[in-house]
Amino acid sequence: MRVAVVGAGAVGLTAATTIADSGAEVVLYDRGEIASGATGRAAGICYDAFAEDLDAEIAAASLRRFREFGVLTECPYVWFAREGDDANADAIAEQVPRMQSHGRDVALVDPDELGERYPQLRTDEIGTAAIAHRAGHVDPTAYADVLTERVLAQGVEVRTGTPVSLVGPTTLATADETVECDAVLVAAGPATREIVADAGVQIPLKAYRAQALVTDPLRATLPMAYDATQHVYWRPRDGGLLVGDGVSEVNPDDWDPDADESFERSALDRLGRATTVDATIDRSWAGRCTATPDRDPLLGAVADGLYVAAGWHGHGLMRSPALGERIGRQVLGGDGVDAYDPDRFDGDEEFAVVEGMTLDEE
Repeated sequence: MRVAVVGAGAVGLTAATTIADSGAEVVLYDRGEIASGATGRAAGICYDAFAEDLDAEIAAASLRRFREFGVLTECPYVWFAREGDDANADAIAEQVPRMQSHGRDVALVDPDELGERYPQLRTDEIGTAAIAHRAGHVDPTAYADVLTERVLAQGVEVRTGTPVSLVGPTTLATADETVECDAVLVAAGPATREIVADAGVQIPLKAYRAQALVTDPLRATLPMAYDATQHVYWRPRDGGLLVGDGVSEVNPDDWDPDADESFERSALDRLGRATTVDATIDRSWAGRCTATPDRDPLLGAVADGLYVAAGWHGHGLMRSPALGERIGRQVLGGDGVDAYDPDRFDGDEEFAVVEGMTLDEE
């Protein structure tokens, strides 16, 4: 069996390894370098605190794999709503028991208790808070290195700097050749839509731009956290904090990879309201995420022999171990994930982009 995987991010790398492990001949293509897209710019926050059973199952399986690979830095994840933010407070109070029903080590936590545990976290305005104890963060570059080693060990041929197009569902063209395959998996982020369109397939996928910054090193001990009221999240990184927020639709081929100055100011202001740290910026950037109408990914066949894996709403790296393996097995003839079957859409749906870091997705 000859399989082409288009997209050398976390999902594509994992799927390529899974497929090659069966003995198939696999070629992995990327128009850039390995992890040069969304994976390399990911926040790397990983947790299994989901209220929906399928989301919880996938997140838990992915966390197990991160731990097996030795790439997860354990760190609690806290999310909270401020006093007066009744909608988010109610969401937290409703979701935590559902998370616990899935066996997740999650609990509501008193703000004063939270403040005692993390003195640099301002808790005087927090109304409702929860904590996921078994969470952590992953360095995207280090994880990509681990996945690359696994891909090469399985004999996958890696062709970076190689843009591709589809002549048909299983016929792939580069600048140098046309290749007939038994199956093609496109996991190329925002480019997924245009690539499969070459084969006459339409999928409801939109790109949006998210921004993040990393502060200079801080003398701080803080958990990973999401302030739902201020709509800002952070996690420890390189001795400082990675801070992120924001969503805006973009043209996949015309976007600014540098963060906006307005984002930098706003992010630091909100971090200053949420914590006592006096942060300065080391570096910042913008990245592209992909969205679908119902905020679930497109994972499965879109034509005979043609598969897609896209639409992560910023949760691609976090779910990549489980879903990369799952789509790899599906390419080999295994079962897919019914809830994520691309056939649930016509492909021409109109929808507004909603990013993944919101409480009704937890």
